This record gives sequence, structure tokens and C-alpha cells, in this order.
Amino acid sequence: MKVLILGGTTEASALARALAERGIPALFSYAGRVAKPRPQPLPTRVGGFGGVEGLAAFLEAERITHLVDATHPFAEQMSRNAVAAAERTGTALIALTRPPWEPQPGDCGQPGDRWQRVANIETAVAALTGPPQRVLLAIGRMHLAAFAAQPQHHYLLRLVDQPDSPPPLPRHTVTVDRGPFTLEGDRALLREHGVERLVCKNAGGAGAAAKLAAARHLGLPVVMIDRPALPPRREAHAVDDVLAWLG
Repeated sequence: MKVLILGGTTEASALARALAERGIPALFSYAGRVAKPRPQPLPTRVGGFGGVEGLAAFLEAERITHLVDATHPFAEQMSRNAVAAAERTGTALIALTRPPWEPQPGDCGQPGDRWQRVANIETAVAALTGPPQRVLLAIGRMHLAAFAAQPQHHYLLRLVDQPDSPPPLPRHTVTVDRGPFTLEGDRALLREHGVERLVCKNAGGAGAAAKLAAARHLGLPVVMIDRPALPPRREAHAVDDVLAWLG
């Protein structure tokens, strides 16, 4: 047995530790989008594979028997490539995914979530049509340019790394931080910057959920981008489930 973990999430790191502790032969792969990725207890590679062809060739060259897709829920192309490469090479595949967030109803006099669910980045941009607001964009750095189509807003950008060049938005503030975040910290962040609306991807997980709880406490609306549809595949929501699958 030899496992390849497609990583970049907290769950991927937890699985890497579990495999290392059990002495299961495994490799860890980062996409390379973060300047200083967390070190792993497994041999680690950084960078893309070169599409389906490149990933399939890597699986065969390294004699990978089990492929675990533990990438971010919005790493759509990588997940599609994993399904295709696994089918092409006959490699067993499982996705270690986080359950998506669900809006919480009000309770004991507290307001519930005020979500506007949208299908993708384009519809999220369209949802911001209207008068100027202060908007927290918690979407990473890949799609920031799309929001230049709504230049009336001031955008608060929370990024893992300091950007190499100025973000392509006319009015913005950058804060650099890495989760997990807390309710108290995110509530203070929203208040400090006078945030009136949030835009985020439905990544799921506990590490980034604090901003939603903070928005709920402050009664702020959230534009929630739904996850992309992916090909059918086996999924697990816990490291123990992946370990059981590995046998």
C-alpha cells in the first residue's frame, strides 16, 4: 500500500499525522498556492501535476495504490483531475471532505443567519449590486478581480499571505491571518472595520466558521457561495473513516 494525499486543508494534515503514526507509506502534495505551507510528517511535494495526464503518470511512477483528495472544497479542477486520473490508472480514490455549513435559525431571542445563497463567483458579484457598503471578502485571492465590477464598495480582504502585488480592487484593506479563528476575534474584526456584509465560500469545517457566528451575532447579511458540483466519488467526513477505508 502507498497513499497519496492531495492536501491543503486541516483535515489533510490530520490524516498525514495519522498515517505517519501508523507507519503507512504515504506522500503529501500541496498545490503551492500558499507561500509557507505547514510542514508535514510525510515526504512532501509542492506544485501542480500537469492536469489529468500528469497526475496519472505520477500515480503510476510512484506506485500509488490509494489516492485521498483532501483539497479545499472549492479546488474544483484538482478534484475533477483526481477522479479522472484514478479511473484511468485504477487507483482507489476517496475524498476527505468537510460537511458544508448550514444556516442556523434564531434561538432564545438571538437572530438567525441571514444568508443569500448563490451558485458561483459571478452571481456573488451580482448580489453586491447596490449602494456602497463595507464588505468582508473571505474567498481567498484567486477571484478578487471579479469584484472590481462592483467598485462602489470598500472591501476587507482576509488573506493567508501578504499579496505580492496590490489587489485589483479600487478600495480595499488587507488583513493577513491564518485560522483557526474565534468568535470573539472575528466579531472584533467586523466591528473594527465597520463591515456591513460578508461574502464567503461554503467551505465547511470549524476553523473558518467563526465569521458566520460573528455575522449572526451582529445581524449581518452573508452572500454564501455554494460548492461546485463534482463527479460522483466516494466521500468520508472524518480521518477515522479514511483509515477504515484503507484497512
